[in-house]
Amino acid sequence: MSTAPANADARVVVIGAGHASATLAGLLRQAGHRGEIVVIGDERDHPYHRPPLSKKFADGDLEQWIRPADFYREQDVTMRLGERATSVDPIARRVRVDSGEEMAYDALVLATGARPRPLPVPGADLDGVGALRTLGDARELRTWLDEGRRLVIVGGGYIGLEVAAVARSRGVGATVLEREERLLARVASRELSAIMAERHAAAGTTIRTGAQVVGLEGSSGRVRQVTLADGSALDCDAVLVGVGAIPNDGLAAEAGVDCDGGVLVDEGARTSVDGVLAIGDVTVRPVPGLDGRRRLESIPSATEQARQAVATIHGAEDPTPEVPWFWSDQFDLKLKIAGIVRPDHDVVLRGDPVTGKFALFHLADGVPVAVESANASPEFMAGKKWIGACVRVDPTRLADPNRSPRDAVVS
Repeated sequence: MSTAPANADARVVVIGAGHASATLAGLLRQAGHRGEIVVIGDERDHPYHRPPLSKKFADGDLEQWIRPADFYREQDVTMRLGERATSVDPIARRVRVDSGEEMAYDALVLATGARPRPLPVPGADLDGVGALRTLGDARELRTWLDEGRRLVIVGGGYIGLEVAAVARSRGVGATVLEREERLLARVASRELSAIMAERHAAAGTTIRTGAQVVGLEGSSGRVRQVTLADGSALDCDAVLVGVGAIPNDGLAAEAGVDCDGGVLVDEGARTSVDGVLAIGDVTVRPVPGLDGRRRLESIPSATEQARQAVATIHGAEDPTPEVPWFWSDQFDLKLKIAGIVRPDHDVVLRGDPVTGKFALFHLADGVPVAVESANASPEFMAGKKWIGACVRVDPTRLADPNRSPRDAVVS
């Protein structure tokens, strides 16, 4: 992997103005960085929190800024918003933006994120069909819920289910179409999938698994119907597409940076090209306890990588790797998940899903490797700690809600 200038006077240019880059800028100044920091972002808004876009888009303020605008001025961070980086010359160490201007860098950090995966079917360009990634997307979705009563969500992942939960809380009809045999098929255990399917069904969400969308039909330019491979059709007022994300690694690849389903980085956020680092959703990164690399789309991962990049820029040791985790809010359930769920683990249930407070511990030879929890912060925190320390637990004691999680520890 590459190296970067190990000094606090480096001119750092960051491409991308999301959570990862805002965190990086703050951490650099906190670490005593004296050099210039320039952040280039193609959106005109300052960096904002993206999780509320799917969790709280129906009411409240969508504009939840990661830092107030004054912060960037006070910390002498130059924000080049509404501009797009068009090329990187890693030999001359220069970035070109869409105005034609070029700027030099000592260290370049790619924080270009990911974009929604499109739905490759006829009618996907109709009005009323969209994804959820930006403030503009969330504002449009809010309008749809105000105007329509029938929302079809293509994709049964976390974002799709979060939107369905909000829609049902507003009395809007929500149908989730998932082409796999179960919800959350790529990211959750069968046990959690079943619990969430039951919770959504109880709230009135219509769920259809094994459902392949083959076309969208419209009237006067607006979507009105979703057609499935089995010949059935669903009437609708709007369609939200949530079928995954594609890393924005094109700029990196054109600059000769190694990519494979995202920008490849090491434990210090270093890429294959000297002076170029990458953080956030665009990266494919090492994960503690797993061979190879994975792409983690989460705020904690972006924050951790920002710390890694600061250490690399300043020539410090790589930070101790953290256990990956993320969260999701659906109805009255605050889900927190740590570790990587795999189908070959033993699963221990602690608590009762009917009460909305439970934890699913995934064990490999008695050692927790993942935990999926709902409204169970003590269990989540214990599981996350055990995963990082490779602690062995007793499954019987762990399953007993009358005993403290600490009583389950064997060694």
